Amino acid sequence: MSQLLDYLVENEPSFRKSRLPALYSDFQTQRTLNPDGYQANISAWRRGLSKIAQSGLAPSPRGAKPNLLVLNCDEQLLRALESKQYGRPLALGAVVREALAQKDLMPLQDFLQARESIYYRPWSVWNLASWTMKQLGVADILRSDKLPSGQFVVVSNVEEAGKTFADQHHTAESSRFERTFSKAHFYKTFNNQIIPGRQLSTTDMDILLRFMARDKGVILYDGSTIKIKTPGVEETAITEEDASIAQLKELLASLTHQTSLLSNKVEELTRTAKEAVTKKNRVAALAALKSKKIAESTLEKRFATVNQLEEVAAKIEQASDNIQLVKVMESSAGALESLHAQVGGAERVEEVVDRLREQMAAADEVNSILAESAGVVVDEFEIDEELAAMEGEERRKVEEAEKKKEEERKAKEAEETRKRLEAAGAVPDGVGVPAQEKEKQAEQEDEETKEAQDMMSGLSLDEEQSPEKRREEPLGA
Repeated sequence: MSQLLDYLVENEPSFRKSRLPALYSDFQTQRTLNPDGYQANISAWRRGLSKIAQSGLAPSPRGAKPNLLVLNCDEQLLRALESKQYGRPLALGAVVREALAQKDLMPLQDFLQARESIYYRPWSVWNLASWTMKQLGVADILRSDKLPSGQFVVVSNVEEAGKTFADQHHTAESSRFERTFSKAHFYKTFNNQIIPGRQLSTTDMDILLRFMARDKGVILYDGSTIKIKTPGVEETAITEEDASIAQLKELLASLTHQTSLLSNKVEELTRTAKEAVTKKNRVAALAALKSKKIAESTLEKRFATVNQLEEVAAKIEQASDNIQLVKVMESSAGALESLHAQVGGAERVEEVVDRLREQMAAADEVNSILAESAGVVVDEFEIDEELAAMEGEERRKVEEAEKKKEEERKAKEAEETRKRLEAAGAVPDGVGVPAQEKEKQAEQEDEETKEAQDMMSGLSLDEEQSPEKRREEPLGA
């Protein structure tokens, strides 16, 4: 297979090897016999031609840079697609004619010179008759099978490039200075950023600029100056200030590039002089040093010029920002004036506030009268007492709950201690006994102690009285 066909097989799903015989056949007869198959083949070839152009592999004039947005249709394209197994694509002429009719392909000059958008579709009697003949297949009979030759803009590639640029740069965050370019500066800045891994040709850039200005309204373009529009801001034309900014930016970019080249030259001459000194070539060393001095002098002047231009650019950018600031302040002043007019001034506000106060006082008076008529007198002291009692009851419940939890915790700890001591073989008295049982045991011991004391006191009284009785008994005898 050819290089182009290999590329399509690898990168376009519609060009599967099983479909190649059908795609390379003369499927024009399927237009009426098998409309679905006919449209499937047409769509596959349209996508394939778009891929070929975007890849940069399509044939181009000798020595010219490949176009990514333009397809050259001629004998070279047929030869590039020719395959030993399948031959040439026999229906490629029909594919190109269908694409031209649907404006998927457009002649290059028609695209560049069109004043109205490519999406504008005017209807006329001739267009209606052409559409009818096309649907009936009469138009295909009158056409030849030859491939239309010429340069055709691939609209799908242009739309994709325009969307990529708009997504990257059509924002409200950049200033007027940053959004303005000369055509040459714009090409140098963006020609390798639109399609990843590819560089646009000058023809591609002309097509893209016309498309974004005329058909999408993303930029303003007058043929030499480009200004990226700010979303939501009405801008209609390139001004003299825009042209001056574009020229200044182009000059500044050129001088910056020159300073980079001169800096590299100075470094190279320095290395040359050192090498000449090493080789003891005095003449070459002096020549290199002399050239180095001249380059350094030129570099110093270029840097001075660049600094001046950067200062001018900063002033222009500041002035542009001031314009936007004044416009915002002016619109804000108008908005405040309109709002104040709607308010009616300070006198009207005072009148409204006075009426509001009167109505609020009347409402308070009505509420007080209604409260008196209800005859309900609330004793605030009783309410406070009841609230304090409820709070005290709640605190008591909380304290009892905490006390109960503490007792349970202590009992649990005591039980665990008792078990450990039992395991060790010694359990002291009272260990592991709940607190309530301890209290009962303590009370019982206190009662037994008290009874023993009472008994001891009784015995002591008897012992003290017994000698007297013994003395009295003999006397009575």
